[in-house]
Amino acid sequence: MVNAIQELGAKTTRFIEELGRIAVFTWLIVRAVFRPPPRIRPFIDEVFKVGVMSLVIICVSGVAVGAVLGLQGYNTLVRFGATESLGAAVGLVLFRELGPVLTALLFIGRAGSSTTAEIGTMVATEQLDGLRMMAVDPIHYVITPKALAMLFVMPLLSSLFILFGLGGGYLVGAQLMGVDPGSYISSLQNAIVFKDDILSSLIKALTFGCMVGVISTFEGYSSAPTSSGVSRATTASVVVGSVSVLIVDYLLTALMGV
Repeated sequence: MVNAIQELGAKTTRFIEELGRIAVFTWLIVRAVFRPPPRIRPFIDEVFKVGVMSLVIICVSGVAVGAVLGLQGYNTLVRFGATESLGAAVGLVLFRELGPVLTALLFIGRAGSSTTAEIGTMVATEQLDGLRMMAVDPIHYVITPKALAMLFVMPLLSSLFILFGLGGGYLVGAQLMGVDPGSYISSLQNAIVFKDDILSSLIKALTFGCMVGVISTFEGYSSAPTSSGVSRATTASVVVGSVSVLIVDYLLTALMGV
């Protein structure tokens, strides 16, 4: 019993220490953003790597999720004779929850893991140490452009996911299941409110983008300088990032109503 309590205390202490390290790391990124010179070109390169290169998986997944929502929503609403509200049902689910959350989870698996592996490889090959020897801050030169790029592209990718999801729901509901296209569009327009739905979706996407950027870069930056250390850091980035997104999504929904 005593050993179990000691182990619990040790794990709690390590968890709090890790949160403190992440908080300090986040502060270093924020401070580096305002330090000259601005790293515009690395930022643009990172936007291409983590944003443009993720378009295919985001758009295809959006269509697939929208199609499933359209099919399941129709099968549910037809029992109550309310199939004309299919557009509202698909839109509300996508805007409020599935759009930002699934985009963040897909983004973690595709871009977050690769970013962690890239930074971890730089740690293992002592490239970051080389930058320090040349009086170049790795946080400012390497980490900050990657974290800012993730924060920048997340709302854009989430918007694309929602757009393609609405299209997938329309194809299944209106074209395949026979729902009136006008009813689908009109119910969608009447149900979606900018302040309650669109703005809340953007807030969640920005929050998730910030979280993914910090977690992915932190895990790579703090990884052990070995091949197994890079592998563990990449796995930790995906696991911690995914769980954090789900927990924070609940907190935002429960506490802020978004």
